[in-house]
Amino acid sequence: MTFIIYALPGIFHNHGIITCSIKRHKERNYMSMVCPSWLSFILYNPMRKKLSDRRRIIHESGITRESIVLEIGAGNGFLTEAIADYAAKVVVVELQDGMVRKLRKRISGLAGKVEIVTADIAAYHVQAPFADVCLLYYCFHEVADKPAAVKNIAGALKSGGYLSLYEPSIEVRGNDMRKTVRMFTDAGFEKETEHKNMFSRFARLRKMEAGLQ
Repeated sequence: MTFIIYALPGIFHNHGIITCSIKRHKERNYMSMVCPSWLSFILYNPMRKKLSDRRRIIHESGITRESIVLEIGAGNGFLTEAIADYAAKVVVVELQDGMVRKLRKRISGLAGKVEIVTADIAAYHVQAPFADVCLLYYCFHEVADKPAAVKNIAGALKSGGYLSLYEPSIEVRGNDMRKTVRMFTDAGFEKETEHKNMFSRFARLRKMEAGLQ
């Protein structure tokens, strides 16, 4: 089976036309819509690099030169490359081995600033908060165990840290986005800003002092 994400490249920071497989995981009884690594060339191509405003994503997410960034679902590194060039450090949590191999090649010149963890964010546990910003770009809707993912993200973010959430409008409806935001506010986050356009839905939240650990 296949599905199509049709956010056309343009002045908005989005994918081109993408056809991805849907993998059925019967043991968990869910449909995990993950773009496979063999289609990763669509995520990083000259047109997208020219038309996508990666710097805008960085600033809109609250990332500074001093930030330690937790990037979830980095794929083959389209955003990782730009974030690592700008921020102090990037910790990437990526599920697919194939994407990780491509990501390592992509950021070879910035490897000293990038730590890669091959894992599902729902199974990624840290001993103490370390991240100033967590970026989820077009990936949270693909997470199977969302409650566990929210808990782990909250545990990785420092108090006062930013959660930057982007989702594709074609796959994530307004009500779904509100449910996602509510999951994080219930876990100790406060919504600071949000906006949408024909391609994307965006929300930036901040972890409060009493956030879930």
